[in-house]
Amino acid sequence: MTTEDTSPVDLSTSFKAYDVRGIVGESITTESVRAVGAAFAQVLELAGQQVLVGGDMRPSSPEFAQAFAEGAADRGANIQLLGLISTDELYFASGALKAAGVMFTASHNPAEYNGMKMTRAGAVPLSSETGLAEIRDLAQSYLNDGLPTPVATPGTVGSADVLKDYSEYLRKLVDLSGSRPLKIVVDAGNGMAGLTTPAVLGGELLEGLPFEIVPLYFELDGTFPNHPANPLEPANLVDLQAAVVAHGADIGLAFDGDADRCFVIDELGAPVSPSAVTALVARREIARVKALGEEHPTVIHNLITSRAVPELIEHDGGRAVRTRVGHSFIKATMAEEGAVFGGEHSAHYYFRDFFNADTGMLAAMHVLAALGEQDGPLSELGREYEPYSSSGEINSQLADVPAAVARVRAAYTREDVEVDELDGVTFTAKDGKWWFNLRASNTEPFLRLNAEAVDAATMTELRDAVLALVRQ
Repeated sequence: MTTEDTSPVDLSTSFKAYDVRGIVGESITTESVRAVGAAFAQVLELAGQQVLVGGDMRPSSPEFAQAFAEGAADRGANIQLLGLISTDELYFASGALKAAGVMFTASHNPAEYNGMKMTRAGAVPLSSETGLAEIRDLAQSYLNDGLPTPVATPGTVGSADVLKDYSEYLRKLVDLSGSRPLKIVVDAGNGMAGLTTPAVLGGELLEGLPFEIVPLYFELDGTFPNHPANPLEPANLVDLQAAVVAHGADIGLAFDGDADRCFVIDELGAPVSPSAVTALVARREIARVKALGEEHPTVIHNLITSRAVPELIEHDGGRAVRTRVGHSFIKATMAEEGAVFGGEHSAHYYFRDFFNADTGMLAAMHVLAALGEQDGPLSELGREYEPYSSSGEINSQLADVPAAVARVRAAYTREDVEVDELDGVTFTAKDGKWWFNLRASNTEPFLRLNAEAVDAATMTELRDAVLALVRQ
């Protein structure tokens, strides 16, 4: 005879450093989400204040959003249910309405996952060091001991639609009305870009733009029937690349499930690296704010973006600030430095005018604006921002990661190489011909290699030599 396990969910399995992600029905349940909603309102002292709750197209998102709302309302928070939204829609609403909020999404994770991205009022991110751990611990106590009695004046639960306001806000930041006509293939991956793309770039809610949108997988479907909504994996770009060529399109755009990341494909079907997009957008934002009188505007980049990024920033009169990999570091540094823009190799792009938050759609609009204001193809424009040869990120699954790093250190600790440890270990040739970074994964037995050199032959030789040491 077996008995059902009725012990509470262990929240430590789903709470990560910067968000919450777990398997639906196992490490994230309706009961655990209700407890987190109550703890969220309690820890952030949100009684009497507005709290925004939305979610992506995953089947569990509506039920989870309702449970979170009930938990938070019982602690006195006034809930606005935003329905189906992208993550950057939540950031917009949190910034514009100066309200705390939560987005139910597991981003690019498979269909069986869901999770939460939480923010303080003003789109200020929550991490384990700034309240997320406290929310986890209080919610765990609620699960173990029972939710407290609702406050004397529970909060209200209403609903709102922010899609039009979000679209209008983005349109004000990048004026695309004067672009030359462009044919754009967009792969939404059955994710939230299927909702936001027609609103922002099409003519459904606002005045039409000189664009022909060719939709791929715009149907919202959290089971991801066509391919995973993770454009970081090359296999998930194949359909978009083929469609761009088949339709004779000017550009292709691919979004992840919650549409906060955007990848770009040129008219030949070749990927444009996120480093090139970072450099392109940085140039536009530096020029814009310098015209308004801002001297030496700051742009943030993480340490494994191309060396071309800080070189271009400095060339254009900006100030480049290098940071660790990870959105919490980028957002914190954006705020500390007053940076106008920040970019990561993972295709997260952050804007001061978007509450220091990341938005794939706004980055895409900058690329469309740059392409649309000149006559050449994207492949030519992109080459300007990709002067070096890059390996991309290569993962090695290892039994002993520290030993592998030690082998590489022994080989490359020499007079003609600079070494720094901002994030993992970065080795840079003093003659400027190459650099590479090794970073251990925080969650898996992987060692990640990123290498770049002045030409393909040098990069290939460097990459293969380092990998031979790593995988020895």
